Amino acid sequence: MRTAATPRRANASLDFFWLPADDKASYYVYMHFAEVEKLQANQSRLQYITRNWRVFYELFAPDYLYTNTIFSPAALSGGQYNFSICKVENSTLPPILNAIEIYTLKEFLELETNQEDIDAINIIKSTYKIKKNWQGDPCAPQAYLCEGVKCSYPQNESPRIISLDLSSSGLTGEIAPSIFNLTVIQTLDLSNNNLTGPIPDFLSQLPDLNVINLEKNKLTGSVPVGLIERRKNGFLSISLCANPNLSGNVSCKQKRNFVIPVVASVAGISILLLSVAALCWGIKQKRQPGAVTDSNPIIAPVETTKRQFTYSEILQITNNLKRILGKGGFGTVYHGCLDKTQVAVKMLSPSSVQGLQQFHAEVNLLMRVHHINLTSLVGYCNDENHIGLVYEYMENGNLQAYLSDITPVVFTWEGRLQIATDAAQGLEYLHYGCSPPMIHRDVKSTNILLNEYFQAKLSDFGLSRNFPVEEGTHILTGVAGTPGYLAPEYNMSNRLNEKSDVYSFGVVLLEIIAGRPAFIHTHERIHISKWVGLLLPKGDIYSIVDPRLERSFNVSSVWKAVELAMACVSKHPINRPSMSQNSIAMLRPSFR
Repeated sequence: MRTAATPRRANASLDFFWLPADDKASYYVYMHFAEVEKLQANQSRLQYITRNWRVFYELFAPDYLYTNTIFSPAALSGGQYNFSICKVENSTLPPILNAIEIYTLKEFLELETNQEDIDAINIIKSTYKIKKNWQGDPCAPQAYLCEGVKCSYPQNESPRIISLDLSSSGLTGEIAPSIFNLTVIQTLDLSNNNLTGPIPDFLSQLPDLNVINLEKNKLTGSVPVGLIERRKNGFLSISLCANPNLSGNVSCKQKRNFVIPVVASVAGISILLLSVAALCWGIKQKRQPGAVTDSNPIIAPVETTKRQFTYSEILQITNNLKRILGKGGFGTVYHGCLDKTQVAVKMLSPSSVQGLQQFHAEVNLLMRVHHINLTSLVGYCNDENHIGLVYEYMENGNLQAYLSDITPVVFTWEGRLQIATDAAQGLEYLHYGCSPPMIHRDVKSTNILLNEYFQAKLSDFGLSRNFPVEEGTHILTGVAGTPGYLAPEYNMSNRLNEKSDVYSFGVVLLEIIAGRPAFIHTHERIHISKWVGLLLPKGDIYSIVDPRLERSFNVSSVWKAVELAMACVSKHPINRPSMSQNSIAMLRPSFR
């Protein structure tokens, strides 16, 4: 701004123009003026601006070494852009222009974020002096979300903020009351900051908030009763550990459980845990003197903080292997009780040579995978010839059992969506939350287990393998999968990637929608994706949806779920969405 342009002739105007590439284009113009000469008493610089030979800005004199900006308050349009900066007759000096900025108006079809959410974010930014890149609309355009913000995009409605992550942001002071104005927020992460004061009760009044992480702060007082009740009833996961001045029983291992409505009550179906037995194990044989052979592998100790059990402890936990939950290709699954908590104990069959060789690697893998929608490993046994894994007990068995006509339990449409969301989130974590990433390889309805609150968790992810990043794609080779769920490209390449899991998830989603298995037996054996594809052109959604729902569902919600499922089972992997897109889509209020 210490330099300026002037016309070559003192009495001339300073002119500029441009020709728009598109007659419909609109522009914003910003002109900056500052006097750069110390004017004498007999000197003056008075000027005005015209656009298309009409006055655009009336008489003014630039201030000495101070910037004056003249701009168009509304976008300019009309196809002609001829500007002139002119001196008045009694001005002794020619007009000047120090700088000019011209911006093209780009129209976005996306709606602006809900104004209450925008106001709340701005107040939070001001309160905590947020250093993140928070400028403009927090949710739009979708490609440029504010850092740490996730949004939902209901059809024909303004975007809403559903997740706020301010972890490790150097926050100080108390939890900002303006968070209460994010009325549809589902996830709030304020962990690893220096927040002080009590946990506000208003957090319990946010109806959609189901995940709160307040770990590693300096919060004081007690946990509000409302939050305790919501967690107790299975509607909230709250993490509070590493707050030394917070009173009450603060656990670092609390779990989120969503109650899924069912039409009829059901007794515990323990035999349904048969699907859990498919995990690949191994066994440690006695090391014999001399050479090591393939039938006598050396198993190194597992590096883990999880509990290691002796075989005698396993017998005590399972009451001498009294109750069998199921049998799989690698051994038998037993019901057990550990410290008054039910567990599932998998004992490896001695004949499972593949399991013998893989046990050590699998346990180390399982020990570092932690997610609310993945089955948790409690401990393991590696005692002479007795090898096993101890898992959390999933009281309500596997999903497939509830999608058949055999069970009297019928999940509501909302319950089915929640189970699909849980499974998607677990799979998303394997793809994007693990380092290195993993693929599941065998996503199917029998590998989706349900706890006592009918919260869904993926099992058998121990069969997955770490896979390296190779030219931006996660690649895995080897035999895997189950007919009906296996992506079609595997038959040609024998290679799997994350889009293979997406295909399998799409099949499961179709099962959830239709209440039918992956292969449907009518007059011929037909895959569920083909069956749905044949019905879609008719536009009759009721012929696709599980008839046991008795048309008690939101038609628009079902259509969106069907569209998502069919995108997932696309024959071409490039056309399938990612699991992060699946999880986000399932969580959107528009699906409800």
